[in-house]
Order: sequence, then structure tokens, then C-alpha cells
Amino acid sequence: MDQSSPRRASRSELRCVRALLRASSAAELLAALLTEGPAWITGEGSALYLLDGGTLRLTASHELPEWAHRKYGLVDPESDLPAALALRRREPVLLSPQQTSADYPNTAAGLGTGLVALAVLPLVVDGSPVGSLALALAHRGAVPRRDVELLETFADVAAHRLAHLLDHVHAADPASDGPRAELPSADGELLSLAVRSAGAGAFERDLVTGETLWDAQAYRVVGLPPPGATGQAPELADVVHPEDLPDVQASLAEALATGGPYRISYRVVRPDGSPWQVDEAGEVMLDVHRRPVRTAGLLTGREWRAGPAGGGPVAAAAAGARSTLLLALTRALSRAVTVREVTTALTDVARPALGAAGVVLDLVDEGRLMPVSPAVFGGPHRAELNRLHDLAGGVMEHVLARATPLFSEPGQERRGPEAPAAWTVLPLVASGRQVGSCLITFATERSFSREDRTMYSAFAGILAQSLERARLYDVHHERASELQRAMLPRSLPVLPGIASAARYLPSTEGMQIGGDWYDLLRLPDGLVGLVIGDVQGHNAEATAVMGQLRSGLWAYATDGHDPATTLERTSRLLAGMETELFATCLYVVLDPATGVLRAARAGHPPPVRIGAAGAAELELPGGPPLGVLPGVRYPRAGARLEPGETLLAYTDGLVEVRDEDYDESVQRMLGGLELWTAEAGGAGRLERPEALERLADLLTLNVTEREVRQDDVALLLLHRLAT
Repeated sequence: MDQSSPRRASRSELRCVRALLRASSAAELLAALLTEGPAWITGEGSALYLLDGGTLRLTASHELPEWAHRKYGLVDPESDLPAALALRRREPVLLSPQQTSADYPNTAAGLGTGLVALAVLPLVVDGSPVGSLALALAHRGAVPRRDVELLETFADVAAHRLAHLLDHVHAADPASDGPRAELPSADGELLSLAVRSAGAGAFERDLVTGETLWDAQAYRVVGLPPPGATGQAPELADVVHPEDLPDVQASLAEALATGGPYRISYRVVRPDGSPWQVDEAGEVMLDVHRRPVRTAGLLTGREWRAGPAGGGPVAAAAAGARSTLLLALTRALSRAVTVREVTTALTDVARPALGAAGVVLDLVDEGRLMPVSPAVFGGPHRAELNRLHDLAGGVMEHVLARATPLFSEPGQERRGPEAPAAWTVLPLVASGRQVGSCLITFATERSFSREDRTMYSAFAGILAQSLERARLYDVHHERASELQRAMLPRSLPVLPGIASAARYLPSTEGMQIGGDWYDLLRLPDGLVGLVIGDVQGHNAEATAVMGQLRSGLWAYATDGHDPATTLERTSRLLAGMETELFATCLYVVLDPATGVLRAARAGHPPPVRIGAAGAAELELPGGPPLGVLPGVRYPRAGARLEPGETLLAYTDGLVEVRDEDYDESVQRMLGGLELWTAEAGGAGRLERPEALERLADLLTLNVTEREVRQDDVALLLLHRLAT
């Protein structure tokens, strides 16, 4: 591939540009970059600064810690902080993990040398500064120049869009003077005036902590006196009319499961006893892992007008709403495959939809109840969940033994000051088998009606079935993983004249196993054999075929056959198996004494030579994948590996990225390796025993940080020692 030829933008890059041009705020711009940009923009810790009255003001961010908001919310453009440096120098500032942890904000040393964790880009339009954009990257090795150029392109598009939006703000307010200010936000004058004019109240729910905040007008909408400008909101069950609560919970469950905008209407009973209609319009915001983390929106009120009288229709509507809630929860749980995913759905969807403060899930393991919620919910809530488990452990065992749900009663004496105000413990039984127990707690006291108890009992059955199915999947997956591990080398042999390192990462889709394999062979006459291959598919059959191919190729290779003959015989072996799968393979024989390489390739990516001059693919002619044409003869190829050089063999899962051209992905890896070898010490660092392992970690780190890994990954590094 001619690297000097013009680079064509991929579909995902063009989609990101279009999303940037459609953004209507700084927050939407940042969100567009994180959702539509390349997968190696991780998002966590990203921020957007705008120039405001001679100061850089933090305007939008994603998962930036609270201390960072306090410390770096305002940045002096003349300071040495990255946001200021990038804007002043009109060039990207690249920060390594070491700099962001130990040296930050001192960025003078080593800018742009690799090991990048954060890229800070200037936002400039026609020479006029607009702000700075900081993006967290998955790169832990060097960032190729092509990626830096792509980031600069995104920054240019974002800067022009921001300038356009800011010009509209100034046009709407001609009296404003001075430099460009930040974009209007939820508390900006224009939006605030519109909200006040409509009599709307604002709310925000933190779905992780369970905390809900209302402004003063939101309290007025439901007929409550505001505690102040903004305060902790009352529990949903204390505000919503009991007949409407199941319907509200069902609508919230649907919104939480999918994310995005939602609208619901419900009645509240004001202190004077009069019913009032509340319309809630909000949005469920998802994190980069597509988990709901926050909702925010507006509340408006209007007079409620009763429909036809009669208790029958009201009771039927409430029963229908509870059924809708159960259906929404069932859909959320049905999408979960593993026990961890079921627990995630329980905490992300069921907990907030039910208005619960906490959920503790225990599963039966060898006759004992073991907690699983703390491991999934985790973070700062792990201690709280462990405390609840310790507090309720005996009750959960008792309920499971009796197979009968237990509900707290209003006015019931608490078991200590830290006990929940209300709770229910649900036994989880599927097909007559004890699965576990679930504790659901509430922050305020409540009464569980007969209909509520029926609904929670039905939910317990649905949850138990989901967990039983997920546990069965986990068992099958673990067995398949054990088979996969048994098929791969436990360790690489220590051979004279070389150093080696290998990595294997399973796919995250399907059974999370696959057909990638590698081998390092001790051959006659002091030769060394390097094998890497990829059987089609990500299932147990692919793993089984891989094991047979690995054994067959090992036998042919150790008999002394050359690489081409070895692949020809292995191809005939695969064609004779009772399978329709095919496989790619690379087999290289190295003489450590002379560095002479002999190789053959069956539809597999060529190996990469890493040396003082950089990194480049070896030009090895190849043939079709194994098993496709059993009679074909594979071309023989030769090369030489100099002392101190390294050979990288890999499967395509290492570089493949969804919506990106494969050749572009390979060039990105090669560019990163070239920058890595240009650093202090260069490829000579690989003479140190631990350096090859670190390089293997760097090559796979981008893959490990992907949310979804469609293919399994194998790589093998073979280094010819200089001494």
C-alpha cells in the first residue's frame, strides 16, 4: 500500500463529522465525538473548554471526577496546563499516563513521545481562539501520526461548529460584548426564561447513587413547599398517585432499558387532597458502556380531569400497568446472557424503575448463599451492599428455605439505625430448584398492597428463570474456555538465541471462544518454528478443529518438513475432517545462529519485522486458507532476521476495527510501532528480558479496552538476541 497516497475517510469518520455539524451545544459536540468517533477515543475524562472573558471555562465533560471540575473548571490561558498550552501553541498536546498521574500539570517533558493517555487539541477558527478539546484515548503505545491528524480534523470541525453556534448567541443578544462566551446551557438566561415562562420545574436523577434533585419550581408543580433553590426530591412512591405508580414504573423501565428521550404523565395528590396532572419530559443518559447513569428533564402541571367513574376500570388499568412493568422488566432481563449481565439489568433498570434504594442479590453456591451484587454494582457502593448483605443474610436464607416472599410493614421496628425504611426479600426458585434470594430496599417507609406483593412475587419468578438460564450459559462458557486453554500452550519453551512472548484474548461475543492459536516449536538442528493460525468461527467446533490442526501441524513440522510442505499436508488434513470450517495459518522457521527465515503463508496476515529502521510487513507470497483447496502447493519464501530484530505474527482480531478499512487498521499498528521504535532506546530495548512482554501488552491494550471484541486475538513475538 502506498502510504503517500491520499487517505480516504472511512464511513465512521464521515458519520462523526456529520454528527458534529448537527450538534446544537458543547455537550452534544462532545457526545458526538464519543459515540460516533473511532473506538480508540474512550471518552472517560474527556472535556471541552471554551474561551470566556479571557478565561478557559470547562463547558462540557464526560466522567470527569468532581475534584477535576473544582480544580480545573477555570484555566488561565497563560498557564502551563494542557488546555492552555494547546491553545497558545496552536498544536496538539499529548500526555502519557505517567504525566497525567505523576507530572500533571507539568507537561514540559516528553510531549508527543508516545504512551499517550490524553490528547488536548486547540479549537481555532480563522486564527481566532475558541477553546480547547481534551480527549481520553485507548492508546497506551505511541499514537500514529494519522490518528493525530484525524483528531485535528475533528477539532477543526468542532471549532467551526462552536463558532457558528456562538455567533447565533451573540446575534440573539446584541448587547453582549467581549470575547465569545460559553454556549447557553440548562441554567443559561434564554433557556431559564423559557422554562420559567412555561411554569416548568427541572429535575435530575443520579441512577448510580439513587439521588434525585428538584429545583424550587418542581416542588411547586406537585404542590409541595420548596426546601430551597434545589433540594433532594421526595421518593416517587410518595408523590405519584398509587393507581398511577405501576404505569410510571413501567414507562421508566422501558426508558431505562433503551436510553434516550421519554415522556410520561401521572397524577399527584396535593396536600389539600386535590389531584393534579404532571407531565414529565426527560432523557435517560447512557455512559460509554451503554449503561443508564442519569436522567434529567422538566416537570409541568395542569388540572386533572377525571374520566368515567367506577372502580372497575381503575383497578383494571392498575393491573394492566403492573403487567406492563413486568413485561418491561422481562425484556430487560431477557437481553442478559450471563449472570453478571442479569445483575447489571437488575441494578440499572429494575432498581430505579421500582423506586428502590438498593438491591442485593445472593446466589446459591454449593448450598450457601453468596453475594454477587457488590462485584457488579461495585465502586463506592460495594461497602453499602456488603453491609446490607450482612444485615439481611439470615432473613434471605430463611425466606429461601420457606420459598415465600417477606415484606416489611409500616411502623415495623427497624433492626438498627442503618436498617432500610422498607424492604422486601424475594426467594428465587426456578423449576423447583433454589437459585438464590433478592433483597430490595427503599429509602422511605411504604405499605405493600396485595397487588404489589403479587407483582413482586411474579418478578421473583422471572428473575429466577433469567438467573438459571444465565448460570447455565456461564457453566457452558467456562467449560468451553477450559477447552480453549487446554488447546493452547501453557507456556512458551525457552530456546537458545531467541526471546519470545505471546498473548491470547477471546472474543466477547457468542461463547467468547474461538479458533486462534499459536505455537513455538523446538525443531531439529537447533531451528525454531513459529506457528500462528485462525480457524473460522467463535464456537466450540472452531476450538476443537483448532486443536486438531495444532497437533497435526506440530507433527508435520517436527518431522522436518519445510514450511510449504507442512502447510500442504495440514490443508489436506483439514479437508478430510468432518467440518466445513477453513483456517488461515503462517508457519515460519528461523535459524537463530544465522537469522535465516523460511516461511509459508495460507491466507494469513504477513508477519511484521520490528527493528531500528522501524516496522514493516515482510513481503511473503501466500496461498489460499487451509482446507479450501487441499491439492494446492504453497509458495516458499525466505528472508533474514538480523540480531536485535523482532518478528511479530498476529491474527486479524488484533487490528480489525468495526467500520474501518482493514488496511487502514494495519497501517495504524505499523505507525504506532514505528513511533515506539523511535523513542529513547528504540528497538534495542527488546534486549531486556521484560521489554518483550511490555511490547505484547502495548499491542493488545487497545483491544482489551474495546467494549466489544468481535474476534479473538492471538499474537506471537519472536526476538533474535544480539548477543
